[in-house]
Amino acid sequence: MRLLTRAERLASRRVESALDEEGCSLETWRVLSLLSDGTGHHMTAIAEAAFLPPPTLTKLVDHLVDQNLVHRRVDPLDRRRILVHLTPRGRDHWRRADRAARRAWPAVGGTDEDLLRGLLGHLAETLDDSSRV
Repeated sequence: MRLLTRAERLASRRVESALDEEGCSLETWRVLSLLSDGTGHHMTAIAEAAFLPPPTLTKLVDHLVDQNLVHRRVDPLDRRRILVHLTPRGRDHWRRADRAARRAWPAVGGTDEDLLRGLLGHLAETLDDSSRV
């Protein structure tokens, strides 16, 4: 647990530093990264992906709307829900921030990176499954 926490904090600091130079927070980058797929996402999915409580996410999305980085639309499949999408300006902002974040990420190496991604994914799935017992 200690090793995971240490690695997460070091990685966050490194990426946050790079994102700061682009005028982007880690939370904003996480939200914009999810929205970069172009499909639009509802607030619950964004909150889960960005690891933010719903009230915090609402404030962040309000701020992103004010900056013209995202916009809200009614979900055509469920008119009670709202989907959030990137604006063209938001896509440009995300691309710059994402490039900065990727440059800040250490080159672990292809095979090691795949192994790490697989192990962390497996750990997350195992922990998620065990919480349902």
